[in-house]
Amino acid sequence: MDKLPKIGLPILFLVVVLIILIAKSTVTIGSGEAGVLYKTFDEGVVTEEPPLGEGFHIVAPWNKVFVYEVRQQALEEKMQVLSSNGLEIKLDVSVWYQPLYAELGSLHQEKGEMYVARVLQPAVRSAARAVVGRYIPEQLYASKREAIQKEILDETRILLKDQYVQVNEVLVRDVSLPQNIKEAIERKLRQEQESLEYEFRLTKATQEAQRQRIDAEGKAKANEILSASLNDQILREKGIQATVELAKSPNAKVVVIGSGEDGLPLILGNN
Repeated sequence: MDKLPKIGLPILFLVVVLIILIAKSTVTIGSGEAGVLYKTFDEGVVTEEPPLGEGFHIVAPWNKVFVYEVRQQALEEKMQVLSSNGLEIKLDVSVWYQPLYAELGSLHQEKGEMYVARVLQPAVRSAARAVVGRYIPEQLYASKREAIQKEILDETRILLKDQYVQVNEVLVRDVSLPQNIKEAIERKLRQEQESLEYEFRLTKATQEAQRQRIDAEGKAKANEILSASLNDQILREKGIQATVELAKSPNAKVVVIGSGEDGLPLILGNN
């Protein structure tokens, strides 16, 4: 019985060591993550093999696993840049990015876990400065936001080539100009809208005047043709036809033969 404590202590020590080894030898990769294996007594960071995927993994206790989020993430950047005429512009930009899954080992080896600050942010800021520097404030404020977004995206992708980071989209959420410049642009835009409205009204009035002129010319031409086609015989024939039709009417009337102009009969009603 006296020997049991002496035997139990080594066993307890071995159990504790075994638990620690098991804990050190297992790693669980969460959803949307991947692991980079670092072999302490071998070549270091494993770049020739795919990263460890989601789920439970067993590794040697002396090795390490660095876990990265590989799904799409968002980086929000607020920066001050200069327009083409040297005015200070404030940009609020969102960047959707993710590390390249197959190149995760190289990313860890060359850029490290701080790759966003070391690679992505400088690239986005440099691209934004280069793109905004091509435009005047009025273009940035009024009509070129979509073009700016695309150009910043293209510039960022060029800068991040071979940097193991993929940029999916760049969104310009806000463009802030100096207050006096903003007010001047808004006044100019209002004046342009008023000018366009005036031109529209003038064009509409011109078109209406032209329509009325064409209509009057048509009526005048029709009257001219009608006057040219009428003669005494046609008028006499029309008068006779009208007299016949009136004579057929049941209303009381007096017919005076040969008393009208050109010898046409006159028909006198009750009135």
